[in-house]
Amino acid sequence: MNLTRRMTLLGLGAVGLTACGRDVGTLGPRISESNTGDLPADLRPVFNADYDTWVRSFRTRAAGQGISPATLNAGFRGAGYLPGVVKRDRNQTEFSRTLEDYLSIAASDERVSKGRAAFARHRTTLSAVEKRYGVPAEIVTAIWGLESFYGERRGNVPVISATSTLAFDGRRGAFFEKQLIAALKILQNGDTTASNLLGSWAGAMGHTQFIPTSYQAFAVDFTGDGRRDIWSDDPADSLASTAAYLARNGWTQGVNWGAEVGNGATAGTIIQPQAGGPKFAVTANFRVIKRYNNSDSYAIGVGHLADRIAGGGPIRASFPPDKYGLTKDDRIRLQKRLTARGFDTGGADGVIGPKSNKAIADYQSSIGQPVTGDPSLALLRALG
Repeated sequence: MNLTRRMTLLGLGAVGLTACGRDVGTLGPRISESNTGDLPADLRPVFNADYDTWVRSFRTRAAGQGISPATLNAGFRGAGYLPGVVKRDRNQTEFSRTLEDYLSIAASDERVSKGRAAFARHRTTLSAVEKRYGVPAEIVTAIWGLESFYGERRGNVPVISATSTLAFDGRRGAFFEKQLIAALKILQNGDTTASNLLGSWAGAMGHTQFIPTSYQAFAVDFTGDGRRDIWSDDPADSLASTAAYLARNGWTQGVNWGAEVGNGATAGTIIQPQAGGPKFAVTANFRVIKRYNNSDSYAIGVGHLADRIAGGGPIRASFPPDKYGLTKDDRIRLQKRLTARGFDTGGADGVIGPKSNKAIADYQSSIGQPVTGDPSLALLRALG
């Protein structure tokens, strides 16, 4: 969370908006397997003499900040240099999806239905969290849904390995050394064990993806067991920590995040993130959500998903055609027709991502057309 206002646009920082299962994938962690044995080869430690030298030097600096030898030994036992972390850090694609595409993912039918189920399943905890911190249970649930798909994709990269690799690499060395120190203090405090200190490739952890310094500042022990356990299958501490974060950043109780203009919104700052698309009247609480992730699309995604979880309907206003002249319905038809022809787009959600681009390219190649991978009205018509 709050990963230097995240490391990619729109979204989802350390965990990214990536292809994972569906066409564009999820808004949650890149790695969704349940244990480190399922990690890709490049996210497993490899020998690096320079990294080992750096770790020896770091141990001295860490000791100077109160990290005990026992904690250092426990934290670095089995840890090592992860080449895949550096690769992902250096190859982040700076892109921005339209708000229409973003909401197609953030408030997909699946994410809404799972959110309603998660809300019902954890209603008692969420109600208690709302009562204590004054943040609506639906907002907390929506953040949970965007950050880890309601706990299904929390990440399983060892945080000590990830943050030490990035600190050693040096591109943002000072920032990640702070994260590494904070992660070691989490271990020293007994909040979790080294083997359980897992997260995204950039060190964001738990159900709602706290980075270590944000964990130190805002995480709470809601269950009263003496540990601020955001890694447990029980999401209570994570959900409460998210509410605490928003409350301490200025959430005003009883004020909505905003609403689509013409959908009950009578006051607020009017924004239109996508030209020709819907307008929203947003409040100060919208800006508080942006403290979690500094993106208008993210904050609208949280607010709109929260409204949908509470039983609200989809966005009313239409979005304009995309740069190819296609509406969302056109793109859905294109994906369905390609898949029916044997060129799998990975789903038909109207979001053109890597799988759809590949399906288009493969189809173009199969009929002897120039391969662009781009959608078009002519291609839609040709597919009949």
